[in-house]
Amino acid sequence: MNEYPLFPELPEGGDEEVVALVERFKDVLKKAADDVIGDLYVDIAPHIQSDAWTNFRNDLMDGLRNYRNRKMQASHDFKQIRAAIYKEFREEIIADLNQDLMEEVESLKEDLARAREWANHRG
Repeated sequence: MNEYPLFPELPEGGDEEVVALVERFKDVLKKAADDVIGDLYVDIAPHIQSDAWTNFRNDLMDGLRNYRNRKMQASHDFKQIRAAIYKEFREEIIADLNQDLMEEVESLKEDLARAREWANHRG
C-alpha cells in the first residue's frame, strides 16, 4: 500500500504519457496564441494605430481651437504658433475669413427670406 495515498504514483509509462499530453497541450496553446496574435495584428492593430493618431490629432486640434488654453498650457507655444501662422499665412487667412463671412451672409439672407416667407403665409 502507498504510504501517501493522496499522491498516487503513475502506472508504468505514465510519465511519458503525461509529457506527451503536456506537449500536445502546449502545441494547441501555441497555435491558439499565434491565431489570436495574428488576428490582433491584422484586424485590430491598424484600428488601434488609427485611433491613437485620431485621438492625438483631436487633442491637438482641441488645444488649438480653444484659444483660452493659452493661459493653462504653455503660453510661449501659442505665441510661436500665432506668430508662425500670421507670418506664413496672413493673406490666405484673411481671404478665408472673408469667404467665411460671405458664406455666413448668404446663409443669413436665406434664413431671413425663409422667415419672411413663413411670416407672410401665417398672416
